[in-house]
Amino acid sequence: MCSAGTCGMPYVVVYMWHMNRATDTQKAERLNQARELLRRFDHLPNAVAQLVKDSGVSPRQAYRYLQQARRLKQSVPVGDAKIAFTVKLSQALVRRLRAFANRTDLSLSEIVSRAVLAALPQRRRRG
Repeated sequence: MCSAGTCGMPYVVVYMWHMNRATDTQKAERLNQARELLRRFDHLPNAVAQLVKDSGVSPRQAYRYLQQARRLKQSVPVGDAKIAFTVKLSQALVRRLRAFANRTDLSLSEIVSRAVLAALPQRRRRG
């Protein structure tokens, strides 16, 4: 009986790594770019190649963005990028916040963002 690698049988080494998902901002930017590429290029493979080159996505993912972009009637608004921001809250407040999130199906980030925006004074617009 042969042990691994001793029978003259070839073997394949597979490397796996985790790819980060695109943020909502990145998705919006890529969809808008894909929409523009569909206008510029007559042939889909050319648009795919350009999206791969510009954004670093795989050809398969580029096709997906281009397929989604075909269905868009207008550009996708690009939101403000979100960052992690750590605050300390009392245990009781965190319990209430989590219970509210469960009841409303809102994320903790969404609830806190709404509360902070409501507490801050409105920005003055020029013009």
